[in-house]
Amino acid sequence: MEIAEAPSGELMIEKISSAAFIGCLWLLGWDRGAVAEEPTSATAPAISSQQNWNFHLQNTEVVQGYPTFSANYSGPNSLPRGGETRETASLDLFGGLRLWNGAEAHVDGLTWQGFGIGDTLGAEGFPSGEAYRVGTDVPNGTIARLFIRQTIGFGGDQEDVPDEQLSLASKADVSRLTITVGRFASSDIFDTNTYANSPTTQFMNWAFVNNEGWDYPADEIGCTTGIALELNQPSWTLRYGFFQVPGAQNSFTADDAFLTWPSAGPLKDGEFLRAWAMVTELERRYDLGAHPGVIRLLAFLNSAKMASYADAIPILRANGVGADISAAQAYRYKYGFGLNWEQEVANNVGVFSRLGWNDGEEQGWMFSDVAYAASLGISVKGAAWNRPDDTFGLAGVGSGIPHVAQQFFSDGGLGILAGDGRLNYGWEKVVETYYDFAVWKSIHTSLDYQFIDNPAFNRDRGPVSVFGVRVHWEL
Repeated sequence: MEIAEAPSGELMIEKISSAAFIGCLWLLGWDRGAVAEEPTSATAPAISSQQNWNFHLQNTEVVQGYPTFSANYSGPNSLPRGGETRETASLDLFGGLRLWNGAEAHVDGLTWQGFGIGDTLGAEGFPSGEAYRVGTDVPNGTIARLFIRQTIGFGGDQEDVPDEQLSLASKADVSRLTITVGRFASSDIFDTNTYANSPTTQFMNWAFVNNEGWDYPADEIGCTTGIALELNQPSWTLRYGFFQVPGAQNSFTADDAFLTWPSAGPLKDGEFLRAWAMVTELERRYDLGAHPGVIRLLAFLNSAKMASYADAIPILRANGVGADISAAQAYRYKYGFGLNWEQEVANNVGVFSRLGWNDGEEQGWMFSDVAYAASLGISVKGAAWNRPDDTFGLAGVGSGIPHVAQQFFSDGGLGILAGDGRLNYGWEKVVETYYDFAVWKSIHTSLDYQFIDNPAFNRDRGPVSVFGVRVHWEL
């Protein structure tokens, strides 16, 4: 739906979101008096020495390729039917510094090089989360993350916070409020999953790394500026985030003009009060017998200068494939919901699933063109065959779009990933399996295979078999 020009509508949306956030706290039974209670010696173990700084490195190299496949036609955003092989490389240097009690600052300097197959076009469940739309022949760099995190403890029991790429080792109250401000990936905090979360070590396909139905706020490499609040309790966590969005579809944000090198050029965000993304997530942790499980419910609302498919279709019919549809753009809302589930079913064996849906009336803005998706998978550690640091994974996902979006692509519209010039619609279906070998300490090699049926929702193209090898090390 199109946003009214009156500013009162924007303020109303923000007030409704704030009221919903406060209402969730009340429904969950959060007692302000309880969290202010002083810890006792029985419930608050002594805090060990805190880590004052850290640094980590990670490097991931991916080679993927596919043979010739059947295609009745091709368009501007199609996977080349003749087959190809491409390589990508990424190197991250992470640094963390404790600022004051409960506060830490983190930076992530990222360098990347290479191209995804098809220049990262042609499939909604794209085969590599390490392949950015902005490919490069020579190394490019950016400050992908630069943020401050403040943790406010409410007393009571404590738990260990590990030394990781984006955290300093410490003790933290289980009951706490965490505030993150700066530049980071919204998916660092929202829609995480133990078994399917990182393309550097787990499943590589975009559809298993994030919920395809969530058009999550990000620039072309997956990060943006924003604020996130996390209220943590022993069995649940409530999260809220507010982020800036780019001024053009799947582009860099204004920050990238000075945080990316070589310079990404003059860039801009959308109007601050009209171009933004909000997300709320409720996480509930539980045990099934002796095996932990987590379910996460997510809702999002995006506002950006997007084209509605209905308004863009007449332009395409008049001007042909790939026509400029900027005349159909206006500030509009896109909203949707997601479910993220993980469950350990036996020692070293876990299953997971994601369900996602959005209204699907407007063009995808930052992540994908998908309107609804469902995935299911399994992850098995290698302890049963005396390889405890190895991992085997198998998962499948199906995704689709509503009729108005089908018509848009059938008439020659181009999306973030889809755009064959024509469309014989069918659900896109992806199956991925991988085996990750622990070579030595923190050095891993993975073999990966993906089968993509109806790539970019098109039954006239494919199926495509994608083979991959990944080498990953970290310090």
